Amino acid sequence: MLWINFIHLYQPANSTNERIKEAADKSYYRLTRLLEENRDLSFTANISGCLLERLAEGGFTDLLDRWRNLIKEERLELVGSAAYHGFLPLLPEEEVLYQIKRQEEITADILGLDLKGRGFFLPELAYTPELARIIKGLGYSWLIIDEASLPEGVEYGSGTCVDSNSGIKVIVRHRDYSNTYAPDLIQELISHEITPQTIITATDAELYGLRHEDPTAELEKMVALRELKSKTVSEFLADYTSEEQVQLRSASWETNWEADKGQPFAVWHEKGNKIQRYLWEFAYYVIAVGNRYPNDPNYAAYRWHLDRGLASCMFWWASGRDFFHNMGPVAWNPDEIENGLNDLTRAVRSLQDKGSKKEKIKAEKLVARIRQKVWEKHWQKNF
Repeated sequence: MLWINFIHLYQPANSTNERIKEAADKSYYRLTRLLEENRDLSFTANISGCLLERLAEGGFTDLLDRWRNLIKEERLELVGSAAYHGFLPLLPEEEVLYQIKRQEEITADILGLDLKGRGFFLPELAYTPELARIIKGLGYSWLIIDEASLPEGVEYGSGTCVDSNSGIKVIVRHRDYSNTYAPDLIQELISHEITPQTIITATDAELYGLRHEDPTAELEKMVALRELKSKTVSEFLADYTSEEQVQLRSASWETNWEADKGQPFAVWHEKGNKIQRYLWEFAYYVIAVGNRYPNDPNYAAYRWHLDRGLASCMFWWASGRDFFHNMGPVAWNPDEIENGLNDLTRAVRSLQDKGSKKEKIKAEKLVARIRQKVWEKHWQKNF
C-alpha cells in the first residue's frame, strides 16, 4: 500500500505564544522526529509563512534546522501557499498575489528554499478555476484538491488528472480517509487484507497530537509496517500522472454539495449567515481604505494588521458548524471572531493620513455593529 500524506502546518499569525508552543510540542516535533527516525518515510507539506515567522521569532531554531535537513534529504517536500491563510476565493486578486509572494519570500528567508516550480496548497483546499490559472501563471507545477472539486458523477480514479480550466496537474485527496485518523484506518485495512493501491490524505498537521491524542503511538506503529510505502506528491506524480483532462469545479475540503445546496464555500460565507456577511463587508472595506492610502507613513503597520485580520479563521469561527466529523470543535467562538476584528480595526486605526478620519469613524461604527450581533447571537445560543 502506498501512502501519500500531505500535511498542512498552520497557526494564525495572531495566535498566543502558548498556542504556538503547544502545537509545536504536540505535533510538529512529533512529525519531525517520525521522519528523522524512519528514513524510508516522506511527506509533502505546506508550512504557512505566518507560522514560520512565529517559530523564528519564538526561538524554535532547532525545529527549523531539522526541517532544513529533511528538506535537503528530499524527505520533506514543501509547496507554495498563502502566507497568512487568507480565504483566497473571496479575496481580490491583488491580495491573492500578495499572500502567495509573501509565502515565497518568508520561506526563502527562513528556510532558504525557492518554492517556484513546486506544488501549491490552497488554504482550506478552496479551489476555483480563476485561482488555478493564477497559480499556473506564477510557475507552480501542481495543485492538491479535494474530491468535491471533481465534476458531479466523475469517479475518483487514479487520484490524478489535469485541470482543463488551467492546464495544471492536480492530485486529489481521499476525503473519507483524510477525515479519519490515518494510522488507525491504515492498520485496520492491512489487518483485514484490504489494501488499496494508493491512499492520498491531506490534513492539518495538528491532527497528529494536538487535535487527536494517540497514547498508544499508533502513528509510529503504522510507519513501521512493511506493507506500507510512502512518497512525496512530486515523486508520485513523476511515476504516475494521468493526462486525463477534467473540468474541475469550485469547492473546498469542507464542501457538502447536498447539505449546502450548491454553495461551495458555505463554511466561510453562507447565505443567511448575517455575521459572516458583515465580516466580509468589513474586510473589503478595510482593504479599500488601505488602497486609498498606499503612501501613508504608517502603511507598514496597516499591512501588518491586515495580514492577520484576513485569515480564514475569523470567518470559520462565525460559521457555528459542528466539525465532529473531522475531529474538530463546534466552530463558534466570539473571542476568536474578535481577534480578527481587532486586527482589521487596528489596520484602519494605524493610518496617519489626516484625510482618513472619516474612514476611521465609519470603521468603528461597522465593527461595533458586528460585535453587537456576535455577542447577541452568543448569549441567545447559550442561555
